[in-house]
Amino acid sequence: METENDMVALLKDIKGLLSYQKKVMNVDDLVAYTGLSKSKIYKLTQLKLIPMGGNKHIRQKFFDRDIIDAWLLGEPNLSDDHLEREFDKQLSRNRRQ
Repeated sequence: METENDMVALLKDIKGLLSYQKKVMNVDDLVAYTGLSKSKIYKLTQLKLIPMGGNKHIRQKFFDRDIIDAWLLGEPNLSDDHLEREFDKQLSRNRRQ
């Protein structure tokens, strides 16, 4: 039994490693890849603070792994306080329009 559990755990690890080989990721892939929460990623997409695909005809968001890597290494401010301030700024701009 223990060997079977070890094998299942190993297969899950391999599956996780293979998912990082994808060039184009969806939100769930990005959560696993970056460790950011899904809500934080959605907040970043809404504020346009994260690089993502620009196809207007597809509702789902997609992200290029290489561009995300460069963006992460560029030290973006991902703190909740910063994101809340940016969200509030955008909200007040939208209300004025």
